Amino acid sequence: MSTTNKTAQTSRANAPVKRQALRVRRSEALDQPDSASGPRARLNGKYEAILRAAIKVFASSGFFNSKVADVAREAGVADGTVYLYFKNKDDILVSIFNHVMDEALERGKQQLKAVRDPIEKLKRIVYAHLDRLGSDRDLAIVFQVELRSSTKFMEQFSATKVTEYLELIRQVIQEGQQRGVFRKNLNTTIASKVLFGALDEMATNWVLSRKRYNLVSTADVVFDLVLNGVASK
Repeated sequence: MSTTNKTAQTSRANAPVKRQALRVRRSEALDQPDSASGPRARLNGKYEAILRAAIKVFASSGFFNSKVADVAREAGVADGTVYLYFKNKDDILVSIFNHVMDEALERGKQQLKAVRDPIEKLKRIVYAHLDRLGSDRDLAIVFQVELRSSTKFMEQFSATKVTEYLELIRQVIQEGQQRGVFRKNLNTTIASKVLFGALDEMATNWVLSRKRYNLVSTADVVFDLVLNGVASK
């Protein structure tokens, strides 16, 4: 048999193996995220699965007592898979915040587009904030307790999505001023922080309270206080 024929036969015999290897490499490539928030990470769903698992683990065991291995086990993935998406445990914690805030901001902006009345817009912000945390106690614990215990997160706090959230509130208040429904001499930056502070405190109190009640049930009181103040008219 000629060398050429032998080479051809060997190539045909190895073809199935090569195709299998190619499929494996493609599968592995799909599993590699472009970034923590890249399209492949979203596509295979492991990024979100790890975040959901981390929320549950951090809420039940506490951030400092939890390990990356605990998160991986809850997510049903190998420890190494977690490190494909996140640098370390602190990165997971910060990513939870950014991921949830990105979703909330996008949803909030879309909903507010359909509303013209600034007062109604402000009311929807109040209800959406309390409803989101009130409907997911694990998430509320992570947001109101565990995130605050992370020095890394608190150092970056002013540069996080909170700034964008405060700006959304501020713009609604400013719009109300322009339409004549809110006081012209109101400092919109301070006002937005006051509202955020009130919502933040209600959520923290709900998490830490021994009483069990619906967090959204406090929305009317918070909104009335922000809108009408405490002075007798």
